[in-house]
Amino acid sequence: MLTRRSVLTSTTGVALSVAGLVPPVAAQLRLKTAHVLTGYTPGLPDAVARLVAGRMKDYAESIVIETRPGASGRIAIEAVKSAEADGSVMLLAPLGFIALFPHIYKTLAYVPEDFTPVSTVGSFATLLAIGPKVPQDVGSIADFVAWCRANPTQATYGTPGVGTTLHFIGAMLGRTAGFDYVHVPYQGRGAVQDLLKGEIASAVMPVDSLLGQVQAGQLRALATTGPNRLGTLPDVPTVAQAGYPALQDLTWFGIFLPAKTPPAIVEQLNSAIQASLRTEEVRSGMAKLSVDVDAIAMNDFARLLASESVRWKGIVQATGFTPTG
Repeated sequence: MLTRRSVLTSTTGVALSVAGLVPPVAAQLRLKTAHVLTGYTPGLPDAVARLVAGRMKDYAESIVIETRPGASGRIAIEAVKSAEADGSVMLLAPLGFIALFPHIYKTLAYVPEDFTPVSTVGSFATLLAIGPKVPQDVGSIADFVAWCRANPTQATYGTPGVGTTLHFIGAMLGRTAGFDYVHVPYQGRGAVQDLLKGEIASAVMPVDSLLGQVQAGQLRALATTGPNRLGTLPDVPTVAQAGYPALQDLTWFGIFLPAKTPPAIVEQLNSAIQASLRTEEVRSGMAKLSVDVDAIAMNDFARLLASESVRWKGIVQATGFTPTG
């Protein structure tokens, strides 16, 4: 897995110039209105977008956050692809929209080259948790795998949807541990309620979706997918510590513009993003969402996308997933 450390070994973490970017000769005028599109129902993506955009007043007088769910996020992606390339419409999305989707859909109305990657804004680990459907004496991944093998008809996991990175993390667990782990897709946080009710055995979700219920004792956290334990769940091992290093993963949120956006505008937006991410308001707000501020900009962001695309292609092929229409 490409990490922030590896992608920034030759940089200081400050924005780099886009390949071929001409030095800006003058500051661009501030936009009157800009739009940030996300592809999911209200939840973590738009919360992150609101935090970052709220400190970008130098870029636009008003920044409107629009949730456009549907088609696993592709409605929002396609809207940004066809938008005017003037910096007024941008996409905030998990990298999977660009790095994963080309490997799971037979046809897409876009290609990665239709977008200019501006900057990542944050990264977060995923949490594997179990609910009341699973006996109380199950307290580790090893216990859970044994229970799933003994109860194959009940070995289910919920995620925010088919074809998401979370879907494939669960699929990799089942493949690696040698049991049939049945995926149950939901929209948004729908899996959480069914997990609490005992309708499904487990869920693979962003940490913030399950943290409150875990801390309240309603759910049991088995492992997180990041490289290190979380400060909010210090007793919960990482997947590597639990014996499944192949499941290690971070989800990045990134901001993209249409491909033909002039380089000076891309640079202006990048500068506004970096300034926003340095503020205490954004850093503390991200921490409350269990998201780490993680700013990988321009050239390094493009390299991260390329590396993630190769990684996810291998994972999709390893799980035997058949690309859909």
